[in-house]
Amino acid sequence: MQSDQVRNIILVGFMASGKSSVARAISRRCHWPRIDADEEIVTRARKPISEIFKDSGEDAFRTLEREVVSDICSETGRIISPGGGSFMDEENRRVMLECGTVFYLSAQPETIHWRITRGNPNAPVRPLLGAGNPLARIKELLAERAPVYSQAHHKVETDGLTSDQVAQAILKICGPGIRQYI
Repeated sequence: MQSDQVRNIILVGFMASGKSSVARAISRRCHWPRIDADEEIVTRARKPISEIFKDSGEDAFRTLEREVVSDICSETGRIISPGGGSFMDEENRRVMLECGTVFYLSAQPETIHWRITRGNPNAPVRPLLGAGNPLARIKELLAERAPVYSQAHHKVETDGLTSDQVAQAILKICGPGIRQYI
């Protein structure tokens, strides 16, 4: 993808792949605003995502998520960090791929597991990982999502890298044309 085509930088990937921290690092470097789709959903709904699911169900959440993704992708010069599962939705994926340069932040299952638990075996398990073996569930979900994540414009491995190093790699791919949208 040519740098003159970068309208937005959109970071997708599994939970704990670094989307939020890398978005902050990119924003600091290029001075584009950082937009977190989950934060926007919470603001619009005036309640946490867990309550949206509990009160209205997943379908209502996904509808709101599609509206938010469409809205935040409609402008240019943004660093967009959608929720971990947002790219799995066909409509969201189409909008993201059309409205920006999509980077899949990839990490090995063991890295994701460590980031979630910080090495603490007694750390709370995220709901998506359910009961049982969280590492096995991470591997299972990554395998299921791999064909969809492969549709991103670029893949950036995050294992062993800091957020600033990942941001630098992404901006190098984008090239100098990124500043034209500031």
